[in-house]
Amino acid sequence: MMMQLSETSRQKNSLFNAMNRFIGAVNDMDQTILVPSLLRDVPLEEDREMGVLKSDVEDGDMYSYYELLKSIRSDMEWGVRCASADQRLKESMKVTRSHSSASTCSSASTCSSCSASCSEEEDEGEDEDLQKQFQYHLTGLQGVLSKLTQQANSLTKRYKQEIGIGGWGQ
Repeated sequence: MMMQLSETSRQKNSLFNAMNRFIGAVNDMDQTILVPSLLRDVPLEEDREMGVLKSDVEDGDMYSYYELLKSIRSDMEWGVRCASADQRLKESMKVTRSHSSASTCSSASTCSSCSASCSEEEDEGEDEDLQKQFQYHLTGLQGVLSKLTQQANSLTKRYKQEIGIGGWGQ
């Protein structure tokens, strides 16, 4: 029993649970908002929780943010859209070419006897670095997902208030 409790508290902070909470909140939002066009021209700034997002959304209305949340959910469930993937592939090809030529130049100028010992030290440093980078980005991703989940819940609540069913389903 104690093992299950500690396991549950750890799982609460897992990336999978954060993703599931966000996807669930957006699904709830999508099922609640039957007429999304009612969100047009409703400014975000009226809601304290959503006011900070005005600069992130071009139009600054609830409809555009509704669409944005649905788009993020879709990207999480199905992967990033092909156009974006194609653009990133082109950019990565440019980066790969520049890195490969830079590494050729730097390896030609280094001493072969010390490069073997340096690469072992770099590998150990890179492994530690990768773990720190992963933890940093994982923490950031969980924080962003938490904020997006709150925003989806807030948008759903606000829609209910706008159409006059604020107390329903609570």
